[in-house]
Amino acid sequence: MIGHIRGVLLDKTTHDILVEAAGVGYEISLTMPAWFALAEISQEVSIWTHLVVREDVQQLYGFQDKDERLMFRELIRVSGIGPKVAQAILSGMEISALISAIRNDEVAALVKMPGIGKKTAERLIIELQDRLNQLDFEGAVGSQSDLIGSMPAATRQLEEAEQALVALGYKTADTKRMLKSLPAECETVEDMVRFALRRGNR
Repeated sequence: MIGHIRGVLLDKTTHDILVEAAGVGYEISLTMPAWFALAEISQEVSIWTHLVVREDVQQLYGFQDKDERLMFRELIRVSGIGPKVAQAILSGMEISALISAIRNDEVAALVKMPGIGKKTAERLIIELQDRLNQLDFEGAVGSQSDLIGSMPAATRQLEEAEQALVALGYKTADTKRMLKSLPAECETVEDMVRFALRRGNR
């Protein structure tokens, strides 16, 4: 696996670049954030990469940082999402916005991306919601606890209620439904969980 390349930028077109490292020229297909962050031709560049190997092609994909590459690797694990579609998603959405869309079941935000229909968006949410908590982002995205710490109090309480329901054995998608449209009297996490349990047992 080729995970990182440092070398001289020889050429660049839309999305694609040619980097010479140790006498070898590597063709790399970049996300738009990585492309816009490029240095000028003949200058040194440092690119995080992922090598996709198939019967008919070997393609290097490049990213601006490890967080973007990590999300790319998670996206291509989702059934129906190939490298090109994953690249398009990361080119059209910031990682923080993508994570928010996944956590909040925002299908409408995802279907705006090229190659993503409603069924694929729903499958992406289902498959990635639980895995997001296990991902180790290093940059601005932060860990789940970092994200919770920056949320308003009501949103933090809702997140804690979701976690409590997951701990009780409910799936993430079900907890979203159970906690939807909470009545005003649900002011604490305990209130939210009790209401959700009553709704879930109907």
